[in-house]
Amino acid sequence: MEFIETKFKDAWLIEPKVFQDERGFFLEPYSKRKFLEAEIEADFVQDNHSLSTKTGVLRGLHFQNPPHTQAKLVRVTKGKVYDVIVDLRKNSETYGKWQGFKLSNENFQMLFVPRGFAHGFLTLEDNTEFEYKCDNFYEPSAESGIIWNDPDLNINWPIENPVLSEKDAQLGFLKNLKSPF
Repeated sequence: MEFIETKFKDAWLIEPKVFQDERGFFLEPYSKRKFLEAEIEADFVQDNHSLSTKTGVLRGLHFQNPPHTQAKLVRVTKGKVYDVIVDLRKNSETYGKWQGFKLSNENFQMLFVPRGFAHGFLTLEDNTEFEYKCDNFYEPSAESGIIWNDPDLNINWPIENPVLSEKDAQLGFLKNLKSPF
């Protein structure tokens, strides 16, 4: 398992070792021992799995407020996404900055998203399946987010009119967020 630095302290792009032959493949998507060796401490307590049937579905940018913040380990098991994280840690040198990653079932890459980040993804193929581990339980009263097309973030999404949930279409701007992190 290789841990590749991102532009953010504590966020990692991860490439697992993939063993492939004519039968298919085998990989280890998570090893607590290897994460601890990379100085990533996350005690995952919940797994989530989503299916987006159409290309252009955008989910996010989501986060949970303290004390229910979550670190996540995200990966695509079928299809392809453009995955984006935004640093919401007020005292961070990279506060308000974003970075995007192409994750797919073909490249097997995963992303570790630390606490204090907003996260979202855009499907680049029909019938994309996305899985993520969380180190804290989902708490509806703590959920929050930032609108996908916030002009201050200026995220370079590869789409102009994504398919959004009603809830995601109502999210606010970063400048109006009283950062709890």
